Amino acid sequence: MNPGKKTYYVDLVSGDVLDRRAIEENPSFKIEATDMELHELRTYLQESYTADLQAYVRSHIPYVEYHKDPANDRYDQSMKKIYAMIYQLGDMEAKRHIEEMGILEEDESMQDEEIEKFK
Repeated sequence: MNPGKKTYYVDLVSGDVLDRRAIEENPSFKIEATDMELHELRTYLQESYTADLQAYVRSHIPYVEYHKDPANDRYDQSMKKIYAMIYQLGDMEAKRHIEEMGILEEDESMQDEEIEKFK
């Protein structure tokens, strides 16, 4: 373990960052983070939660298409930030899982500098 860093488990189902592995049914990512990195990750998780609520409200408007909706774009970008940070701080298993998902691969919608800084 790196000096100043502690081990945490990120449960994306609940949005929690815990100091021990969560319920086995919920997959967790193991990370090592400083207090500042932990605060930043929790901020991203809160942003994602807020964006998810906004997208949920929008989903009840049938004539707005998903790909033309800013609320969905904010949610997608917040999830990419979270996965990028988990990739940076995570163990080899977390990195491998995120690579297999392909969520951090370049595409035309990924213009966010915050995501790029984690690569």
